Amino acid sequence: MDYLKIAQAVLNQEAQALLAASEKLSAPQLRQFTKIVEMLKQFGGNLIFSGVGKSGVVASKISSTFSSLGLPSFFLHPTDALHGDLGRVTTADAIVFISNSGTTEEILKMIPYLPIEKNMKIAMVGNCDSPIAKLAGLVFDCSVKSEACINNQAPTTSTTLAMAMGDALAVAYESFVKLSVEGFAKNHPGGLLGKSLRLRVFDLMVAPSQCPQLKRGSTLQDVILAMTKYPIGGCVILDEGNVVLGIMVEGDIRRTFTKDNFGLKSPVEELMNKNPITISPEALAIDALEMMENRGRSINILPVVDENHKFLGIIKLHDLLKEGFIKRGIY
Repeated sequence: MDYLKIAQAVLNQEAQALLAASEKLSAPQLRQFTKIVEMLKQFGGNLIFSGVGKSGVVASKISSTFSSLGLPSFFLHPTDALHGDLGRVTTADAIVFISNSGTTEEILKMIPYLPIEKNMKIAMVGNCDSPIAKLAGLVFDCSVKSEACINNQAPTTSTTLAMAMGDALAVAYESFVKLSVEGFAKNHPGGLLGKSLRLRVFDLMVAPSQCPQLKRGSTLQDVILAMTKYPIGGCVILDEGNVVLGIMVEGDIRRTFTKDNFGLKSPVEELMNKNPITISPEALAIDALEMMENRGRSINILPVVDENHKFLGIIKLHDLLKEGFIKRGIY
């Protein structure tokens, strides 16, 4: 038996089902859907999803997607609804029923008790003439010719289509409310995406009081002592107004010891990097990582300065990596 051909046939069949469903969608349907969304936004309602079995799993996933895009949503199991969870449903809500047959008994038993008007009820069904479809104000055709299962029994093509239809509505909503990348990140503060768009340099930088810093006229010995007291990898040299004049890092000290005619009393002005790369406290932390990466040699710390180049702190590569930011080339 050619299992490769079987697997490819499944993918092809499900792809064809998605294309067919796309052709059935209409502009009036999407306009009606956006009106429902407007009502939810206006009255603070939730977009509820309900289904049983595999359709319930799909409903739960789509609900989660809408929540991640900023529209409050939750999954409601019809049986649980009839045993107390109806208390979660209000007249300000809308509900989406997912049922391939359109005759799911548990959903039909729940519908009479929902405090939701028909125009706020949406059906995603495989039969647009079914009882559930007739009880909804907006119907999306999720019918398929057959399941990809070899016995035409296990939900495969139908659940794939229902999932994709939910995604289509979610992205339509995202476009309707003009959700920005920054807006999306607000709902994902714990993930790398959220951190990349939310965390700024000032959130992670080391405070000046914990940074090695010296005034002009200091010596190499002073630098070593300051970096021993605050071992963060570098020492910032400042003028009397706390403006950054230069920086010495551990590598600079090692290179100094390879030179002739140096001493611990050597003036730091002769040894420091007089044109250090700096960054603003308002810059995104991910931008700091990019600056550290895109150099000819490794940079592990960056001085943080204000618009007048006054010293505000140091941001360390170690702290960026600890937050989960990934340095290119590290897998």
